Amino acid sequence: MPFTTEQFFRVFEKYNQTVFPMQFLLILVAIASIALAGSPKPFANTTISGLLGFLWLWTGVVYHLIFFTKISPPAYIFGALFIFQGLLFLYEGVAINRLIFRASQKFYGILGAIFIAYALAIYPLIGYALGRIFPSSPTFGVPCPTTIFTFGLLLWTDKKIPLSLLIIPVLWSIVGTSAALNFGIKEDFGLLVAGTLGTAFIIRRNLTPKMDKLS
Repeated sequence: MPFTTEQFFRVFEKYNQTVFPMQFLLILVAIASIALAGSPKPFANTTISGLLGFLWLWTGVVYHLIFFTKISPPAYIFGALFIFQGLLFLYEGVAINRLIFRASQKFYGILGAIFIAYALAIYPLIGYALGRIFPSSPTFGVPCPTTIFTFGLLLWTDKKIPLSLLIIPVLWSIVGTSAALNFGIKEDFGLLVAGTLGTAFIIRRNLTPKMDKLS
């Protein structure tokens, strides 16, 4: 790693202090996405996709390009990838309206809900239990919890989704897990779980959309 543990957490501190109280708005964006997943309104799906796109654009531009690049040159690449993922959500889910979100009480819906709850509630609670407090703790809107949340929402889609939407989240689930190994952010192990299980089950559902009774 080209930076120390202290420098890594200092990035979170500077980010959180600078953007506050934007963290609350980002959580509201997530809650709105969850609520819309149960709505029959015709605009619900495009709005969810738009909100997901916003989250990835925010993380790419604000966290990666403005803050993380101060200590890590590869963050320019990460930022570009997150921006591309945000634009991909806007294209697939808003421009051509290919993403249909439906929260359900079946297997995929439950697994998605677990990932969503982990990203929004369990993730920060684990960090708090391990002694990380605001502003030096990762908050929703930084890469790892945002990616976990994304896997949760993608498990709530009820039709075959483009696998291109999984490439960058999967890559980040690998890169982001290094934080758990190198900096002791144990809550980031949830990212590896979400990336592995989320990808496997989404691909499985894509391959057997009509035969799969678990969806």
